[in-house]
Amino acid sequence: MNRLAFRSLLSSLDLSTRPQEEPHRVKMLRLLDSTADCFHRSSFPAHFTASSLVISADGSRALLHHHRKLDKWLQFGGHCDGDTDVLRVAQREALEESGIQGLILASSRPFDLDIHEIPAQGNEPAHFHYDIRFVLIAPGNAAFILSEESIALRWFTPEEMLQLPLDEGLVRLVGKWKTLLLSRSHAA
Repeated sequence: MNRLAFRSLLSSLDLSTRPQEEPHRVKMLRLLDSTADCFHRSSFPAHFTASSLVISADGSRALLHHHRKLDKWLQFGGHCDGDTDVLRVAQREALEESGIQGLILASSRPFDLDIHEIPAQGNEPAHFHYDIRFVLIAPGNAAFILSEESIALRWFTPEEMLQLPLDEGLVRLVGKWKTLLLSRSHAA
């Protein structure tokens, strides 16, 4: 996905049932149009990132990692490092951080748009991640591997996740997943 295709994808997302994400989309489009290096981590005060919620094969649990630097439970994701294909970035980061082979893409359309602040660390000032979020499904026999970026990895039900001190964007992501689970159980 090149920059123009990414812009088209963002612009065409139907957010009619996701109005809280519209301000994020507006800011994302503005960053994309105004900042040539917005896919590089050196772009301050903001740059694009991509992440994914990794769901178990049966859909009942999601895998989170306790991020070493940020010291909190998060979905898998990271910097684009110049790659404008945010889906590829989300898939790459999920594989690198979880070690799970054979992750299946639920949809090529972003599941969530989020902007969140990252505190200053080392030589990096506080800045914003403009995060494009997807859902990946783990194969039935998925075995994760702890990476250097994580203190721990663990499968959580939606209810267990909501007991954690999650940021607003991750709470929204879990809420969407929970809604999908409920609609699937009612359809069965």
